[in-house]
Amino acid sequence: MNLYFRLLLLFFKIKRNRDYQSLLDTVDIDYKALPSDCDINLHLTNSRYLAMMDLSRTWMTERVGLLKQIMKRRWFPIVNATAITYIRDIKPMQRFTISTRLVGWDHKYFYIEQKFHSERGLHAIAYVRGVFKSKKGVVSVEHMLEVAGFDGIAPILPAEIIHWKEMLEQKKVNNLPR
Repeated sequence: MNLYFRLLLLFFKIKRNRDYQSLLDTVDIDYKALPSDCDINLHLTNSRYLAMMDLSRTWMTERVGLLKQIMKRRWFPIVNATAITYIRDIKPMQRFTISTRLVGWDHKYFYIEQKFHSERGLHAIAYVRGVFKSKKGVVSVEHMLEVAGFDGIAPILPAEIIHWKEMLEQKKVNNLPR
């Protein structure tokens, strides 16, 4: 239930947003781990990390000025892959920040880095690979960048993203029917 409440709060925040950032900037959003977000071990449950990452990417899309464009075109985001590393737990009632940034793209996918951190340090780091889809299919990276008004140089993907891409491809190859 509290995820719906957080979603409503996010929509309210989006409606009031007048501060925009560059496409490649890091976008922060603050949260508090409610008791209902935590599991029997009294820390943020694994599924909440992913749900809060979804909300944070929506906020990033708004802050870089793309949300209205995406909604107008009826595009919707699709996550293709996620890799998360948990470093330090988040306790009930603890405040933390999720920092989200677009680290780059290739011929098909966008790659996003999301970090959970607080005054206690880094709690988790995740990478997300995704696309935007329309009724006609996958929206090309070039079209998306055009809509975003991005005319800069594409960032070089970090080594860990390149390694992750190779691992994802190997998973597909190794699991194809013979």
